[in-house]
Amino acid sequence: MNFSYCGIHDPAAVVMCNQTKKWFCNGRGNTSGSHIVNHLVRARCKEVTLHKDGPLGETQLECYNCGCRNAFLLGFIPAKADSVVVLLCRQPCASQSALKDMNWDPTQWQPLIQDRCFLTWLVKIPSEQEQLRARQITAQMINRLEELWKENPDATIADLEKPGIDEEPQQCSLRYEDAYQYQNIFGPLVKMEADDDRKIKESQTQENISVRWDMGLNKKRLAYFCLPKANEEMRLMPGDELRLRYVGDQMKSAWAGVGHVVKVPNNYGEEVGIELKISSGAPVEFSANFVVEFVWKSTSFDRMQASLKTFAVDENSVSAYLYHRLLGHEVEDLVMKVTLPKRFSAPGLPELNHSQVYAVKTVLQRPLSLIQGPPGTGKTVTSATIVYHLVKQNQGQVLVCAPSNIAVDQLTEKIHKTGLKVVRLCAKSREALDSPVSFLALHNQVRNLESEPELKKLQQLKDETGELSSADEKRYRTLKRKCESDLLRNADVICCTCVGSGDPRLSHGYQFRSILIDESTQATEPECMVPVVLGARQLILVGDHCQLGPVVMSKKAAKAGLSQSLFERLVVLGIRPIRLQVQYRMHPALSAFPSNIFYEGLIQNGVTSSERTIEGLDFPWIQSDKPMFFHCSLGQEEISSSGTSYLNRTEANMVEKTATRLLKAGIKPEQIGIITPYEGQRAFIVQHMQYSGSLNEKLYQDIEVASVDAFQGREKDFIILSCVRANEHQGIGFLNDPRRLNVALTRAKYGIIIIGNPKVLSRQPLWNHLLTYYKEQHVLVEGPLNNLKESAIQFSKPKKLVNPTNPGGRFMSNAMFSAKEAMIPGSIYDRTSTMGDKRQMNGPMYGNSFGSNLRTHDPLSYIDTGAMSGMSQPPNGLNLPMPHQMMMPAMPMPYMGGPPQFNPMMNG
Repeated sequence: MNFSYCGIHDPAAVVMCNQTKKWFCNGRGNTSGSHIVNHLVRARCKEVTLHKDGPLGETQLECYNCGCRNAFLLGFIPAKADSVVVLLCRQPCASQSALKDMNWDPTQWQPLIQDRCFLTWLVKIPSEQEQLRARQITAQMINRLEELWKENPDATIADLEKPGIDEEPQQCSLRYEDAYQYQNIFGPLVKMEADDDRKIKESQTQENISVRWDMGLNKKRLAYFCLPKANEEMRLMPGDELRLRYVGDQMKSAWAGVGHVVKVPNNYGEEVGIELKISSGAPVEFSANFVVEFVWKSTSFDRMQASLKTFAVDENSVSAYLYHRLLGHEVEDLVMKVTLPKRFSAPGLPELNHSQVYAVKTVLQRPLSLIQGPPGTGKTVTSATIVYHLVKQNQGQVLVCAPSNIAVDQLTEKIHKTGLKVVRLCAKSREALDSPVSFLALHNQVRNLESEPELKKLQQLKDETGELSSADEKRYRTLKRKCESDLLRNADVICCTCVGSGDPRLSHGYQFRSILIDESTQATEPECMVPVVLGARQLILVGDHCQLGPVVMSKKAAKAGLSQSLFERLVVLGIRPIRLQVQYRMHPALSAFPSNIFYEGLIQNGVTSSERTIEGLDFPWIQSDKPMFFHCSLGQEEISSSGTSYLNRTEANMVEKTATRLLKAGIKPEQIGIITPYEGQRAFIVQHMQYSGSLNEKLYQDIEVASVDAFQGREKDFIILSCVRANEHQGIGFLNDPRRLNVALTRAKYGIIIIGNPKVLSRQPLWNHLLTYYKEQHVLVEGPLNNLKESAIQFSKPKKLVNPTNPGGRFMSNAMFSAKEAMIPGSIYDRTSTMGDKRQMNGPMYGNSFGSNLRTHDPLSYIDTGAMSGMSQPPNGLNLPMPHQMMMPAMPMPYMGGPPQFNPMMNG
């Protein structure tokens, strides 16, 4: 038998993974969870069998009622009379009311895995002596061994010592000698991310799929099917390509068809819809025996690699000033000679406030600008206004990009309102999808051209018949290309995603002097470079490095620095962002904590309490002038069915009751957002509200339940935040990331309700701060909604702040990691033991090396004090963790607990 991690082989303490046939013990050793649970999670396995010589014999764990064998779904209910227990899955079996008739009480159900260990009456935990005598294996070794098993299932721990097994990529730097060094470091990281993305996509094949066939209005064949819920990693996006294969034996030859996703699962149902590229030959007479595969496309990664190469070899790709600035070379600041407009506000858009005017005015005169837009400060309006003035200065066409389609659409809409000629360039796979700016999309503008009757006629024929003869198709494509080219050349502004700017339609002879990238802090650096190398002479990066960063799937690439945005690196190099300072979203009571903790108390309120209060709302706010509270929950977390996420049934129940109370008070479902950091809890809440909510299930279906990441850049009138985590050994995972907390706390306009376990959360300094603040404001509560009272729960005291003028900056350096993010050497979030680049830079840049364990405050003596000099102007606050006394002497607002006051006479 293969006792795979630590070698412990006591039959009562080991479990076999059914899929890999390897044995693991139920001890934690040096890890936070037991070895068997660690393996199941990392290997994406779910079924187990107990040892034949153990107390319960050779038992395969399964649900008594339905036979489900997913260990993460299984739990037990003690029978009322007998001294037996029955194993049942969490859903649907344990939640069925029929159980009551069978002498079992569903409220007694408990999961078999608690705190990432199997319950000890099922599988014993090895004694301390046994664990000390066993092979000592660390979490890092387990990760490496699991990766190795994917390639070679027979590998052993001894194989970890072989040379080349664990090669780390070269780390990103703050500065680069030239664009070749830049390409040599980022190129391999992009390849790593591509390889990981490909592996994930290709491992998502789903079999035994049933299909429902339909025909679209455009005569294209549609296929609808449900994908098993078990795989929470499968995040489908509209426009993704899937391959559908028929594997039944009733067709003479095999059939496979590729289509792009036009419908994704939502609260209403799990169905996925794809539109097939080629409709003919589809086996519409069959509905069973289909396989669904992801079609991995390398386009995004190819375009990033191409832009890195262009940056290295084409001296016209960017101006000399930007070339040196982007590589981190010391160059003198440049002020461009331009005629500034008399009025800075743009037609069709709201009047600008002082900090927005200051941003527009400064940006127009600089070749490189960073604009930091904290939540609700109007960065989309500011960006659109900048684009308007750039066009009016006759600087040529402006290219506007963002990493996500939603962000591009929002900005396109605002720019269109100014009266400029805008073209929205979409990926071909997204042309069938609807959006608020569909009428501005290039393919629709081509369709609606009155000046090309021949093209219109061919388009009509294509729509009616589905396809054209080869001669007609050739003529159609030639005409279409000419029209696309004309529309693009005549546009004032072209809007597309960062990767979309690498579209071949923009590569022939297009040079964009001015480029604006919105949400740039959510893009990786190579992603930003795709538009930048199209001729940038003036570059404007808009974002907020205090909110979520880029999503990077490859842990190695993230650790090497791919998860740090270009915006962030430039900030660390000493380029100060221009910060927008007046927020128009939140009730002043809601903005006080984020402003003081994350933005040095410099965010002012552009809305009053009365503008953010709904008169006569029947909701039990414990303080009528503060529409917020933290509702204490002592429920336990459980691992979700995928094994890779968490849920908390007690919190889900409290979320449903809170949402129901808001609905009964007359709040519409669209006004409510439910945020939770875990996919397992998101899915459970959606299901629980529809099954257990006392109102019509249609109302609950219209409430958006999503992750923190999905809510970034958006707002709702009321937010309910479910924290989920409640355990002894595991810590709080995702919630450790201060940027996640910042985003979660700043989505609500009229009110926020946080539901969580204060005992667990208060162990972490930032959450301790939040809980203490809520307690001081008398909004830390417990009890049922109709009888809330202040909670007397005690927390441990938070550690003393190192820098009282910038408490949030300190937190921004603390535990900035998640499954998808890792900060890098040379960034202010560094927590690696060696620096990636040993070359001496100006100033004491590389004075220290740091241990990899997390600290509350990293020594930052390696930040170049010269680069930080001249920080006297408060409007451009640099929100970064800095050593004490290195903060700019901004007038720091004393943190009195109340919301910062709005001062209409603020400096611009």
